[in-house]
Amino acid sequence: MPTLAMILIALIALLHLYILWFEMFAWTTRGPKVFSTFPKDLFGPTKSMAANQGLYNGFLSAGLIWSLLITDTIWAANIATCFLIFVAVAGIYGAMTASRKIIYVQTLPAVMALAALYLF
Repeated sequence: MPTLAMILIALIALLHLYILWFEMFAWTTRGPKVFSTFPKDLFGPTKSMAANQGLYNGFLSAGLIWSLLITDTIWAANIATCFLIFVAVAGIYGAMTASRKIIYVQTLPAVMALAALYLF
């Protein structure tokens, strides 16, 4: 796997670990600062929903980390591709339903990593 792709995959995995932490453990404290347009009184009632989303982000991160640990380059690329597509699709959906900036935070890096995986 190209070094640039591995670096981008690692950064995306770290991002999704941060999102896991944020949504599972800091939703009511950090959430109002990150999602300033979301009514502050809804962070408490949506805490378990956010934690569920955080868990899914953890799975994305786990898949990406797994792809970095696979020694067979073809399988590593296949697993990375699968999880990068998951990240990109989740980012598109998030941009359509929650915040347009998600496309830049989630989808764009995943597409860049896919490009690095197959073009370099």
